[in-house]
Amino acid sequence: MANITAADVNKLRQMTGAGMMDCKNALKENDGDFELAIEFLRKKGQKLANKRADRDANEGIVIAKTNAANTYGAVLMLNCETDFVGKNDEFVNFANSILDLAIQKGAKSLDELKTLELDGHTVMESVTEMIGKTGEKMDISHFEVIEAPMVFAYNHHGNRLSTLLGLNKADVPEIKTLGHEIAMQVAAMAPLAVDKDDVDAETIQKEIEIGKDVARQEGKPEEMLEKIAMGKLNKFYKENTLLNQESIKDNKTTVREMLVKADKGLTVTGFRRLMLGA
Repeated sequence: MANITAADVNKLRQMTGAGMMDCKNALKENDGDFELAIEFLRKKGQKLANKRADRDANEGIVIAKTNAANTYGAVLMLNCETDFVGKNDEFVNFANSILDLAIQKGAKSLDELKTLELDGHTVMESVTEMIGKTGEKMDISHFEVIEAPMVFAYNHHGNRLSTLLGLNKADVPEIKTLGHEIAMQVAAMAPLAVDKDDVDAETIQKEIEIGKDVARQEGKPEEMLEKIAMGKLNKFYKENTLLNQESIKDNKTTVREMLVKADKGLTVTGFRRLMLGA
């Protein structure tokens, strides 16, 4: 059997980030062979991932970034079990490395992201290795992208909430300031859709029925219920569709009016909003 020294254990620890005892055992089990020891630790991580599959992983990090041209943006949620791990520098750096890879490769979906190669392994194999290091269940629960002539990313303090915003034009004065403000609007006001026409029929019908029911309970005449419900629906649109919301910067102006003031043809192509625990 090979003589396993403290220097060997430390070397493997530096290579993998695994605990000292885990590294020592891996080297003993594999007669000092570093490559086999690394594979041993990876398999241990996989076993650990399976063992902890029933655990809740509601903590973690949410981050959003764009490419250099601001034509593609991605937002990622990497979950873990505890806030302690979620705020750990290694975990945060790991999440950023995954997102940077997604930006570099222009990944379009979570399934595609999981198969990309990161430091010689697939992204999901790397997640498994991180599980082995931390002892916590982890998962990339969400990954969404926006492609548009101008894309903005906003990360709220604490990395628990991030947004992406797409605009249909890039050559507009003060576009960066405006885009940043509206990306913050998405974070603060959590709209359901860009405009009225983007709200699904099921949600609209549900709001109409709620409006009628509330008016009926208030004793309003049956023949007035439809009109009252439509009034409540318009209020719903103003509160829940981005272009019709009051601006958080100036509540006398809607987001649509902000955009038109900057350029008559400027509008939002889409947005994404991810929040831990939501």
